[in-house]
Amino acid sequence: MMQDNAAGRYTKGVEASSDSVLPGEQSTTAAKLRRIVLTGFMGSGKTTVGPLIARRLGWSFIDVDDAIESEAGATVAELFGRHGEEAFRERERGAIARLAETDGLILALGGGAIEHPATRELLLTTPGTLLVHLEVELATTRARCRGTEHLRPILADQANLESRYQRRLPLYRMAHVSIAVDALTPEEAVDAILRAARLG
Repeated sequence: MMQDNAAGRYTKGVEASSDSVLPGEQSTTAAKLRRIVLTGFMGSGKTTVGPLIARRLGWSFIDVDDAIESEAGATVAELFGRHGEEAFRERERGAIARLAETDGLILALGGGAIEHPATRELLLTTPGTLLVHLEVELATTRARCRGTEHLRPILADQANLESRYQRRLPLYRMAHVSIAVDALTPEEAVDAILRAARLG
């Protein structure tokens, strides 16, 4: 969880460059890049790798789910239970839109955030933003998340888990960069991301 003063970090960045990173382009330079957004299925390592990248760059790290919980005073599971997924996704979209204005930020998305068309459009077209997909096979998710079924009930529903994975995979792959991280250590994943961003 984030500290209580985390909301103070949601400050607007200075005016971004007009040069946007487009899918498939590798023209991003350190001078233009202002934030890196990590997406991927559960177990891909977003919240493990994100702080490591932030430390390397001297940037801030924020997990969107933690930011939402801090703002709402309730857990993601509670928000889902009270208001349903559609309302949660809209809240999530708003939080991401605000955070996507912040410079010097590594932002980790929840696994389902990419399903909202407006969120995808925002992250793919906001100047200075690099959207990075940490790609894992479903077997990797199962192995890495084993024992967390009480926190992630979807893990116990194998058919639904696979359906969700297959539905999201092509959306994740719309990111500017996709990196297969199944066999990478966290530090190796950081190196690969920084090379893709031309920051390492």
